Amino acid sequence: MVRQNVVSALCLERPVGLAVDPGPAEEKAHPMEDFVYHRPVLQREVLRLLKPKAGSLIVDGTCGGGGHTEALLETGADVVALDQDPDAVKHVSERLAHFGRRLIVRQANFRHAACVLDELGIRTIGRALLDLGVSSRQLENAERGFSFVRNGPLDMRMDPGTQLTAAQIVNEYGEEELTRLFRELGEEPAARRIASLIVKIRKTSPFRETLPLARAIEKLVGRHGRQHPATQVFQALRMKVNDELGALEEGLRILTARLAPGGRIGVITFHSLEDRIVKNFFRDHSREWLDKPEWPEPQRNPDYDLKLVTPKPVEPADEEQRANPRSRSAKLRVAERINEAFASKKP
Repeated sequence: MVRQNVVSALCLERPVGLAVDPGPAEEKAHPMEDFVYHRPVLQREVLRLLKPKAGSLIVDGTCGGGGHTEALLETGADVVALDQDPDAVKHVSERLAHFGRRLIVRQANFRHAACVLDELGIRTIGRALLDLGVSSRQLENAERGFSFVRNGPLDMRMDPGTQLTAAQIVNEYGEEELTRLFRELGEEPAARRIASLIVKIRKTSPFRETLPLARAIEKLVGRHGRQHPATQVFQALRMKVNDELGALEEGLRILTARLAPGGRIGVITFHSLEDRIVKNFFRDHSREWLDKPEWPEPQRNPDYDLKLVTPKPVEPADEEQRANPRSRSAKLRVAERINEAFASKKP
């Protein structure tokens, strides 16, 4: 059984801890209270490939609505559930409270998982899961600023306690910075034209809400196909605000290092930038030997600590894609921590 200690505020820039009931001053009607928080993607595949075991400890680094967390708990495993979104922490703490001490919920980005585990006195874990991207509830709640079809503040912070907002980026970054951001993180073909338009408009009318920005982009590039023309720009802003790629790179290293031999890590991605990072990390950590033409002989890979469970990503079945259209772009990759004592000595 994992121990439920208090996490020190010294670990992180901000304290993390169990969700608590809001006081009277914080109580607020939630328009999305009855909305399904997030439909877990690839749930059957996650259970099949992670192979959770009763009594083992799993870190769910992005618990969101708790769908995967609940499924993992139902196998008999204990779960440390993390999420940087306080709404998610509160939701999961309340919805899954009946699992008692088998579940620990903390508000923390998974890049800080080592700190949380240290404070709980946990040295190694049996499994880890990351379900990346934005949850259905975050998208549907206009007040969070993720949506380009519902008006709200141009925010996009998954953790409202952090400083940088989408409005700051849109209104303060230079045209070259915006172009690079939309091109690199959004993979937006019209990045330069959109950046130029934003800089021109904000001189007289700074962007404070989501719909004015989405409509300006739509008017500039027009509609082509089913995807909203602001999708990739909003993706880039969200990823920048939350440093999603930096967190992923750091989180992969930290969680892999905590896996016991035979432990598995699974990552669900939703776009090519995320998937490329996971693919390359798993590849680089599953090569026992490295060789280059200029070397006299192969050399042992100092990062060798994984073996691939999924040489190719697992994607949702047609049935799941029909039931949950947001799952269409999901890809699951899984790797297993090796026991170095059994590694070969030379190729």
